[in-house]
Amino acid sequence: MNRFQDQTVVVTGGNKGIGYAIAERFAQEGANLVIASIEPQVEEAADALAKHGTRVIPLVCDVTDIDAVKALYDCCENTFGTVDVSVQNAGIITIAKVEDLTEREWDATMDVNTKGVFLCCQEAIRRMRKSGNGGRLINTASGQARDGFIFTPHYAASKFGVMGLTQSLAKEVAMDAITVNAICPGIIRTEMWEYNDRVWGKMLGDFKPGELMESWVQNIPMKRAGSGSDVAGLVAFLASKDADYITGQTINVDGGLIMS
Repeated sequence: MNRFQDQTVVVTGGNKGIGYAIAERFAQEGANLVIASIEPQVEEAADALAKHGTRVIPLVCDVTDIDAVKALYDCCENTFGTVDVSVQNAGIITIAKVEDLTEREWDATMDVNTKGVFLCCQEAIRRMRKSGNGGRLINTASGQARDGFIFTPHYAASKFGVMGLTQSLAKEVAMDAITVNAICPGIIRTEMWEYNDRVWGKMLGDFKPGELMESWVQNIPMKRAGSGSDVAGLVAFLASKDADYITGQTINVDGGLIMS
């Protein structure tokens, strides 16, 4: 199936975890790809994705730097001529008691998770409006955009911000045939969740690595953690023609963990 043949897709945080799974899904369905990450391993990820027979451009990009973000979308436009889909997936998390949480941690989390999403949306919208062909913006929020969790007020605030940003932009660009939606992944087996399990496990009790996460999984109606491909399937749907009439929505992908 080549739903995205001749379309160009940008994925930030595309070198690993959920971002890589999303990029791989688009590669499998024929899209041209620009994957961005602040980590140099983005080059290795691009090589792996290119094996699916699609063109993949890797870029090291700090999504909190407006000039770097502009360069990312300039590269996309100059190489492929257009931006059809932009997936704002880059994100960070730290875990700390409120009295130990530093201003630096707060600012960094808000910068990457919320401002970074805005800057990428802003540049993508400029290109989409110029082309006149519409487009798709898909923002990665979190289950914590629905229900803030202990020791992560900065992360929860940043993801609630993504949800509000998504709704506001969806209203502004709807008449340009640009849809804007957000996704809320739950417990997904990624490096970030390995960190969550390890640090929360120490702070919430004497849990061995893996024990806390598995106890949380038992609260999921489907009784399993998610995979990157679970999330990628939703993103591909939202980017497809089947989702033409869906905008301003924040959709959970969490096995039923949060039902709202």
